[in-house]
Amino acid sequence: MSNFLELKDISKSFKSEKKIDVLKRLSYKFKRGKLYVLMGPSGSGKSTLLNLISLIDKPSSGSIKFDNAKINFNEKNKNDIFRANNIGIIYQQNNLLPDFTALENVYLASLSNNNNKDLATSKAKDLLEKVGLSNRLNYFPSQLSGGESQRVAIVRAIINDPSIILADEPTGSLDMNTAKNIFKLLNDQKKLNRTIIFATHNRFFANKADYLLEIKDGSIKTTNA
Repeated sequence: MSNFLELKDISKSFKSEKKIDVLKRLSYKFKRGKLYVLMGPSGSGKSTLLNLISLIDKPSSGSIKFDNAKINFNEKNKNDIFRANNIGIIYQQNNLLPDFTALENVYLASLSNNNNKDLATSKAKDLLEKVGLSNRLNYFPSQLSGGESQRVAIVRAIINDPSIILADEPTGSLDMNTAKNIFKLLNDQKKLNRTIIFATHNRFFANKADYLLEIKDGSIKTTNA
């Protein structure tokens, strides 16, 4: 199985009163159609790593390749388009737009790539129905439960058929049963040959992963889960 995403010698530092080295020459290769659970204590660099992979931030040094094509971090517009077409992102706080319904939150994400509103709306409805939200299409985020909101966020992340899904503590504020359902929805994305990187503190999910990655001292320690 070919490598889809390659990180090579990735370092990331932040400067405040003193320089803080969060990631240190981190290297790893991710395959298509696998679920990776990313663990590590708070402040270890999990979110920093996901921000680099999503091209929201750029490394202090090192390189990132998707399908053997090296990312040029100076090409912001090109990277923004690549992200919109290829990367789905889910956060612990779902970041849904509060003044828009569940359906609108999803199809608006599709409109950034596709100006056909009817097509975008139809696809959004279909995906929301598949995750059990057919009776919540016109609900606003404030009217949804935590689990329902995260299902909307997942659908929003996959509406543009991404190659990779980055989930940063998406179950952190949910009860265990709801969290398991959210994890299953993400795990099911492997059937579409998507790569999922799931950051969590929960050891239960680590045991369900294809690969367990632990960030320690700025580098990845890997285990076949």
